This record gives sequence, structure tokens and C-alpha cells, in this order.
Amino acid sequence: QAQLAESGGGLVQAGGSLRLSCIVSGGTFSTYTMSWFRQGPGKERGFVAGIQSIGSRTVYAESVQGRFTISRDNAKNTLYLQMNSLQPEDTAVYYCAARRGFLIQTTAETYDYWGQGTQVTISS
Repeated sequence: QAQLAESGGGLVQAGGSLRLSCIVSGGTFSTYTMSWFRQGPGKERGFVAGIQSIGSRTVYAESVQGRFTISRDNAKNTLYLQMNSLQPEDTAVYYCAARRGFLIQTTAETYDYWGQGTQVTISS
């Protein structure tokens, strides 16, 4: 049973950057496909970015392509999300999620483990 813990959220001005981290314990991090999701005010939880367990192939939502970068450090059991050129519409609670298996999935229901989330607020 894996436990996920996000950190790095906060309040920044539009155009700024943040780096989110997600530490995974109690499981075999290197075998999980990992993703970031977010849920803005009044919105459903949506896929942001994902990275495969093997080979580190990445997938991004169109809305963050070119601005966000997902990465992982298997030696540290840690997932990252570097967010640049942040905009007010990026305001949301950001969640990391893990799923057993090789494929990156964009639907939340396919993920096995979730963190509690970290708040990201972008002021205009």
C-alpha cells in the first residue's frame, strides 16, 4: 500500500514558477506510472501530466504543454512537476497519483493511489 505526499504549492503572481514534489512511501515507486491531476474551483479533477514507470515517456494536457515539465527520481521515490509561466487559470489543488502498470492513463479512475493534494494559487 503506497502513501503519497505532495508539497511545494503556494501563492505566486502570474508569470511565476513553482515546483511541486510528491514523495512515495510504502510501495515500489519505480514500478508505478505516475501522474499529476488538478481540480480547480467548481471543476472536475483533470489530468495534467504523466510519466511512465519505465523509459520515462511523458504525456501532457494541451493546456500545460510547453509550460509544465513532469519528472521523476526513482532513487528518491519522488515525482516532480515544474510549472512555469503560471496563469490564474492554473489555480487548483494539485494531486499526484500512482498506478500499477506501464501505460499513462488520463482518467482519474484508473489510478490506484492518491496524495492529499497541495494548493496552487496564481494571482493576476
